[in-house]
Amino acid sequence: MTRSLIKEPKIYLWDWSDVLDKGQRNENFVAAHLLKAIHLWTDLGLDIYGLYFLRDKEKNEVDFLVTRDEKPWFLVEVKSNDGAHLNPSLAKFQTQIGATHAFQVSIEMDYIETDCFSYHHPIIVPARTLLSQLV
Repeated sequence: MTRSLIKEPKIYLWDWSDVLDKGQRNENFVAAHLLKAIHLWTDLGLDIYGLYFLRDKEKNEVDFLVTRDEKPWFLVEVKSNDGAHLNPSLAKFQTQIGATHAFQVSIEMDYIETDCFSYHHPIIVPARTLLSQLV
């Protein structure tokens, strides 16, 4: 990993239902599900998983990085609506760190029948779809 990239544990998770700010509430909702999944996968002995966020010196950010055996596995950027455009930081960080998958998760999109983990380029995906495929 390059020195200009900051990888830090994702901290300050709180009960997402108590958060008044919609964006923070949605991010914490997804974080709680990701954290539950990585703890389950690790406890089952599938590998060692971690949950982080990424930010570079230019203040580009991605909400979550999930690692598998200390290697980047997938990125998650949380958005409230479906959005017409992918966050450019997803592609930038995916290329830079070599994450296999990159998801822009939309809270408001309806569930679609697709295997999120079959895509190896950044995609917009409903939160319902991605989260249902974690455990």
